[in-house]
Amino acid sequence: MIEANATALALAFCGLLTLVNLASFGIAARRIGRLRGPSAFPAGAPVSLVRPVCGLETFSEETLTRGLRLDYPAYEVVFCVADAGDPVLPLVHRLIDAHPAVPARVVIGDERVSDNPKLNNCVRGWEAARHDWIVLADSNVLMPPDYLQQMQAAWRPDTGLVCSTPIGARPGNLWAEVECAFLNTLQARWQYTGEALGLGFAQGKSMLWHRPFLERHGGIRALAAEIAEDAAATKLVRAAGRRVHLVPAPFEQPLGPRRRREVWSRQLRWARLRRVTFPLFFAPEIASGVLAPFLLAGCLAGTAQAWAGIGALAAIFYGAEYALAARAGWQPSPRLLVCFLVRDAMIPLLWARAWMRNAVVWRGNPMDIRPRPARRLRARASAA
Repeated sequence: MIEANATALALAFCGLLTLVNLASFGIAARRIGRLRGPSAFPAGAPVSLVRPVCGLETFSEETLTRGLRLDYPAYEVVFCVADAGDPVLPLVHRLIDAHPAVPARVVIGDERVSDNPKLNNCVRGWEAARHDWIVLADSNVLMPPDYLQQMQAAWRPDTGLVCSTPIGARPGNLWAEVECAFLNTLQARWQYTGEALGLGFAQGKSMLWHRPFLERHGGIRALAAEIAEDAAATKLVRAAGRRVHLVPAPFEQPLGPRRRREVWSRQLRWARLRRVTFPLFFAPEIASGVLAPFLLAGCLAGTAQAWAGIGALAAIFYGAEYALAARAGWQPSPRLLVCFLVRDAMIPLLWARAWMRNAVVWRGNPMDIRPRPARRLRARASAA
């Protein structure tokens, strides 16, 4: 009797977890690639594309070139470089010279408005932008020719911000495919599911703003309210009674080869930022990968029937996840199933480590991620 009850409880728990994830797979599959109603963006409005750049990366030339070859009649590109000695500057100047038909220029120097180096790098570019519609786009976004049109297509009368989550592409090795498993069928899936349920979260890779709206709510410097500019953007837009909307299909970020340490460090940094900025949403992430919960349930039940049922549910879960990757064209390689398992083994470790420290390192810059009141209290205590 005790074994039967334990088996039933284990299967009920794992079944519920599977159903929740299957629902998210279905919602994301229906949402991605589809528009939700007509756009409210003014047709043909000029756009300023502000791109913060820092250092040379594997795909820098390709991604920066794409931004100068967009199929849009009226746009400018503003490159933001914090340091005049940055090695990316010669590349940027060469690309600008090679595309004279596109108004483009470089703004050098940052404004220390926050502990976020990327936001600091964007401030002068935002202020130098000539147009009221501004896209802030990371340097590693691989823009399609209709990039601006796709951003505009998601603008609705209730929109405060349109953005795109990154999709990992061109993985150069197994660890890059593990990063794809994090970025694509996990993080992008839940972001599209949240947006479909009315809980849109901003993502800093690509953000389309209407400058008058943001200026009415403190301007770009208001994004310094949180250590992550996308978290600050989410809270600002919601406080204004507007919504964050996502593009119909997210844009790619080419990865190339990745080292295990790189993937771990990046995912840990993002986990800590989510924990600090949205703790109530971060807490359930311990169950976002099913491997650990399924194994725990199987061990607690300890019966062959439980293991058989859990194995069947795991096959359904990972099969559905692979089907979503294949449908969306998100790197559905044969070893992606192995990458799902590696990712899910990492999730509880990342989740636990995210609660342990209040600092991250981004591009060599240490960042205190605690909310500002906590940092001020710590500083006063140290001074005393």
